[in-house]
Amino acid sequence: MMSKATSFDIAYRAGVSQSTVSRALRNSPLVNEETRLKVQAIAQELNYKVDKHASSLRTQQSDTIALLLFEDPTNDDSLINPFFLSMLGSITRACAQKGYDLLVSFQQLSDDWHADFEDSKKADGLILLGYGDFVDYQETLTKLSEQNTHFVRWGADVADEKIVSVGCDNFHGGYQVTEHVIKNGRKNFAFLGDASSHAPEFLERYNGHCKALTDNKLSVISELQIDAISIEESGYQAACQLIEKNIPFDAIFGASDLIAIGAMRALQEHNIKIPEQVAVVGFDDIAVASFTIPALTTAKQDTTLAGEVLVDNLIALIHGESPATTLMPTKLMIRKSCGS
Repeated sequence: MMSKATSFDIAYRAGVSQSTVSRALRNSPLVNEETRLKVQAIAQELNYKVDKHASSLRTQQSDTIALLLFEDPTNDDSLINPFFLSMLGSITRACAQKGYDLLVSFQQLSDDWHADFEDSKKADGLILLGYGDFVDYQETLTKLSEQNTHFVRWGADVADEKIVSVGCDNFHGGYQVTEHVIKNGRKNFAFLGDASSHAPEFLERYNGHCKALTDNKLSVISELQIDAISIEESGYQAACQLIEKNIPFDAIFGASDLIAIGAMRALQEHNIKIPEQVAVVGFDDIAVASFTIPALTTAKQDTTLAGEVLVDNLIALIHGESPATTLMPTKLMIRKSCGS
């Protein structure tokens, strides 16, 4: 009976060290691509399977990443923002490609939610998606940093925070969608979304929106900014408040697609035609955005790239590197809701 192949057998065949074999089979960035592919081909030929338990004992690593989804207000019982569901698939694929298992957990912002993961060696690092109120969330981020936890987060880059973030260029995206609607002849804009430090991504979108208005010599009408959180019902209520103000407006910028979709329902219930009377734009490009009536113009965040970058940056942290915060561009998705 033939003995089972070992990593030393692969090392001998490949002409490399056993530690290089181990790194190559984990898709470590410390191994060049030619060597990595050679080692993996030999491992496949020898039908070699990694003993993850033995490997973790040697390296004191679990080869596992924990993805923590924080509960968000939703119109259903899921408590998960649908924007993050598309990112979840990308993160799962990226982990598999890098040789890591993914542990997905749904968390509330309790004092010790992180303790079951890197602290107990269940995971080598954390990816954080969602946060609720950012002012409260910052305390958790500070605690993680002080404990030298390996983690990356999705969200806006916040000044004075030495934290690795991955996010989109919210300012440019806000500018982009606003300028497009201006070019279609709209002049009186409403903005639905919390434009404060409690929601830094919405605030950056609002700042970009205001810059586009002033660059085009249009007024920022503060009375037409109404707070809303990222659910359809909040967008609906905000749009109803807007209509009740009886201040003329011919465009609505929803700080998220969900807010914009709720606003569209309110407009339609008040017999206000979209886009003939009011143009509507959103932000995110969630799956349903192209199926609203009319289809929603929005700023697309690349969730596929986001998942890959989150995983790459976290693995770099785990290996002792210092990745920089990543800011990704948005893409304008032009549809019928803005009158194009």
